[in-house]
Amino acid sequence: MGLVNVSSPEVFVLLGFSARPSLEPFFFIVVSGFYVVFILVNGIIILVSCMDVHLHTPYFFLANLSFLDISFTTSIVPQLLVNLWGPQKTISYGGCVVQFYISHWLGATECILLAVMSYDCYAAICRPLHYTVIMHPQLCLSLALASWLGGLTTGMVGSTLTMLLPLCGNNCIGHFFCEMPLIMQLACMDTSLNEIEMYVASFIFVVLPLGFILVSYSYIAVAVMKIRSAERWRKAFNTCSSHLAIVALFYRSIIFMYFQPAKSNSHEQGKFIALFYTVVTPMLNPLIYMLRNKDVKKALRRIVLENCCGFAGSWGHI
Repeated sequence: MGLVNVSSPEVFVLLGFSARPSLEPFFFIVVSGFYVVFILVNGIIILVSCMDVHLHTPYFFLANLSFLDISFTTSIVPQLLVNLWGPQKTISYGGCVVQFYISHWLGATECILLAVMSYDCYAAICRPLHYTVIMHPQLCLSLALASWLGGLTTGMVGSTLTMLLPLCGNNCIGHFFCEMPLIMQLACMDTSLNEIEMYVASFIFVVLPLGFILVSYSYIAVAVMKIRSAERWRKAFNTCSSHLAIVALFYRSIIFMYFQPAKSNSHEQGKFIALFYTVVTPMLNPLIYMLRNKDVKKALRRIVLENCCGFAGSWGHI
């Protein structure tokens, strides 16, 4: 009987928004619409970054961020839509484990990647004449690889320690995806060590990258104050404001979700914040860059015109 009590359940019940069943059809329509637009705009960013040779280096990290956002959101949203559409609110144990590992890995990776992007902004604003020397392709590739591997490391350690907790048959998760503090709540043993690991990992992969971002922007602010040219000042502002907006959107949600006790009752409010950073924020990231950055808009316009003209030309020869 002891083995049965501590065994892992075959399925988890994702309560999600089941306490508000009247809102589920509305959430299904909204989330579906956002998800389609999200895939489209992030796909455009990746396509433009790969096809336009002028954007290979400066927008290499943006393409990584778009691919990361697609992977992160796709690990959560399809299951959310299934649960919103029908009466079944379950996810298999294996599905929960996969979702948990992937979301934890990619969340940590995004923290590091945003810090790397702040260094890219620093090099572009503070060392413009040496930018191509500093941010050479080999360094860009190394920084991106370090971001992905760093996130994978903390994701594997934290997720494994959490999934090893005995659940004693508890399988109801008060969220719409498998998330660390909520799984800790299901444990039938003291989770103090797991909480300490979560806070240490959060400090290393959330607070330290945020501190690095703030330091980078302090240097950028000093450099911008010295700029006399209105055009250069405007270009610097456009470059930095897009990244700052993404950082603000991302960190506001992450800090709320992970810098609170695992036994906190504020997770009901956290569902709506998690829905925002899972669905809305990843869609806003490329839109912010596309709307505020002239280089991306010019590249997109150039690719569209070239393909349209080439398509029209091929029809003209037929």
